[in-house]
Amino acid sequence: MPTCPDWTVADLTRHVGQVYLHKVECIRSGGEVETDWPPAGLKDEEPVELLDRAYGELVAELTTRDPDAPGGTWYPPDPTVGFWFRRMAQESVIHRIDAELGAGAAIAPVPADLAVDGVDELLRVFVGYSVEAWGDYFTEALADSPGRVYQIGTVATADMPSVGWVVRTSPGRFTVEGGPGEKPAGDPAPDVTIAGLPTDMLRWAWNRETPGEPSRVTFEGSEAALAEFGRCVVIATQ
Repeated sequence: MPTCPDWTVADLTRHVGQVYLHKVECIRSGGEVETDWPPAGLKDEEPVELLDRAYGELVAELTTRDPDAPGGTWYPPDPTVGFWFRRMAQESVIHRIDAELGAGAAIAPVPADLAVDGVDELLRVFVGYSVEAWGDYFTEALADSPGRVYQIGTVATADMPSVGWVVRTSPGRFTVEGGPGEKPAGDPAPDVTIAGLPTDMLRWAWNRETPGEPSRVTFEGSEAALAEFGRCVVIATQ
């Protein structure tokens, strides 16, 4: 598979099923117990059957529990069941693109609001929070940062207005302003401007662009700054 070189589509299918079931256990435990994962016998289940079963169990948990109940998340700012609605939606759409690329199929459109939310989640939950909580992992990536500003935006579509973020980096720092329904404070002069349609931005951010095809995202500004941003994203999403 282009985006997961060591996997077949069957491996990907099994992975998504296992992720779903793991989140089911997180929700059921509410984070009160450590789960022994993966459980014995899971690797022997046929991948598509596993995915179907896991999806059914995940949907049942998400739709029958209070979204504000403890959800056993890894993200302290939102420890609720509701966190998994967003996280599993984004997990699913990114791995759906993996499967389409692996099968040589056309990439189905991603709803604009889902794609914008995915960019926001990546910036805030994955990179911003990770730099704050696990800064040692980013020491080398940000050590030489002179203090940079990134202006990131999704282009308006028929059913979604344009959305903008301002990211600031410096040694040990990756902050995010803006996002859906918010305006970044001020209008800083950016070192890098990154823009594109929501789906294109989501695919670029998660390194899911089609190999061999030119990027549909536009970049203006410092290549060194863009490389710094890219290093932070890679570390946060490994």
